[in-house]
Amino acid sequence: MTRDAPPPVTVIGLGSMGRALAGAFVGAGHPTTVWNRTPAKAAPLVAKGAVHARAVEAAVGASPLVITCLTTFEDTRSALEPAAAALSGRALVTLNSGSPAGARAMASWATGHGARFLAGAVKNVPEAVGARDTLLYYSGDRSVFDEYGTTLKVLGGDTVHLGDETDLAALYEMAVGAMLLPALVGFFQGAAAVQARGLEASSMVRFAGKWLDMIKSLLPVYATEIDSGDYTDAAASVNLFLAGAAHDVELTKETNVDVAWLAPLHDLVERAAAAGHGDHSIAALTEVLRKPAPKA
Repeated sequence: MTRDAPPPVTVIGLGSMGRALAGAFVGAGHPTTVWNRTPAKAAPLVAKGAVHARAVEAAVGASPLVITCLTTFEDTRSALEPAAAALSGRALVTLNSGSPAGARAMASWATGHGARFLAGAVKNVPEAVGARDTLLYYSGDRSVFDEYGTTLKVLGGDTVHLGDETDLAALYEMAVGAMLLPALVGFFQGAAAVQARGLEASSMVRFAGKWLDMIKSLLPVYATEIDSGDYTDAAASVNLFLAGAAHDVELTKETNVDVAWLAPLHDLVERAAAAGHGDHSIAALTEVLRKPAPKA
């Protein structure tokens, strides 16, 4: 192998995202070894040029860079346990969901077996793997990121190292991911409402996209308010959102759509108003979300 040849990579876990990761490496010319508990999932990748390892020990031993894509840190440890001894001296990159505490435990396990460890997250769908604007962020051993940065950019052009603290990627994964379910349920509620009028959910897609663009444009403003703690310049106040809660009750009566999932959000707005934030920016909800520090 020449000095500039793409380094070998092993991908463990061949769900939809894992297959996309492995496919990107194969497409970029990396000698790619794959392993999955269900061997049949490897067949399409083998047809493209990947090597299927029959045992996880062989998969780990095949490459200096091992990338796992399983559901949780616990699943990752379980899959790698038979190959723990083979991790020594290798770079291990995990791309899965989990808490910061889970990332720290995973790092301790991996480094305890002699691996250099990097935790990461893919912030897009499998179909976007390999695109120039696809975001992946990592945290942990900077030497892994520096050595394999070009290789990791095969998975997405927007590749970021957040810092040496192993749990930062998991922290940001959960912090950013917290927006997903509320946004989706809001769209699903709207879809049910327009369907109640005999209209198609697809008719609202363009408008919902514009609405999300508007929300995106507000994020820097709200972030500045939250970081400064100054909520007095309110473009949209807590009281404004409080007044809008009544409209959801009317929507239920008219469309027979269940909006009960909004009740905790309305409660949050009410508590913010009661705490004196009525005329403040809606970003002041951040103050209500913070729980008091536990007493010593």
